[in-house]
Amino acid sequence: MRIDVLLGEAQVVPADVADRVVVVIDVLRAATTVAAALDAGARAVIPFETVDETASRARAYARGEVQLAGERRMLKIDGFDLGNSPAEYTPESVEGRTLLYTTTNGTMALAATHGARACFFAAFVNVAATVSAVRTAVAEGGDVTILCAGHEHRVALEDVVCAGRLVRGITAGREGVVRGDGARLAEMVEQPFHGGIASLVLEAGHAKSLIAAGFERDVERCFTIDLYDRAVQYQHRQLQLDPMTGAER
Repeated sequence: MRIDVLLGEAQVVPADVADRVVVVIDVLRAATTVAAALDAGARAVIPFETVDETASRARAYARGEVQLAGERRMLKIDGFDLGNSPAEYTPESVEGRTLLYTTTNGTMALAATHGARACFFAAFVNVAATVSAVRTAVAEGGDVTILCAGHEHRVALEDVVCAGRLVRGITAGREGVVRGDGARLAEMVEQPFHGGIASLVLEAGHAKSLIAAGFERDVERCFTIDLYDRAVQYQHRQLQLDPMTGAER
């Protein structure tokens, strides 16, 4: 098995994901928010690259079936029902509904994964479940690409640390794993945080920007390890809970 990590700056090309098991990471905040929405009972989350595409797709649904959700420049999009704060995604707001969702970084990264053998959307809040899902997906062989969404085409420290934790978990006890340079770098960056990630809040630039904008509680939620016991799978252009992780396993 080979495992590669793309750190969030370079453009993803089809060869990076083709026939691989892919994990997209967006700790702040898309992958955390999607996990919260699905845990709260959302039927599915459908990601889009643009605001216009998201709003246009809503016309195919009865109004009560969907919620428009997402952000630009950290703030809820005008006319949308929900922003990108995990706390907004309660059973009262999302249960039984399909969410049409667009964000600055995470949904753009998901769009680059078509052609993958399997794809998961991960953050600290479901990192152990994602490790389990990936290990199952490659049990009989295959390669892995971990794609950090980053922040506005720049490396985001929190995504790289999460990637390192994934690399460590996926490769634990496996022999003959080939790590690309990005995977090795992610492991080295994650090493100081083995004991916990509380100090990461003080070091990650995107976290500091969100706190300054009033989203301190979001950052606290996003930096909670294994809040949820289910992986999030991206399949048929929809995000749903992976049925192979969690209590069913």
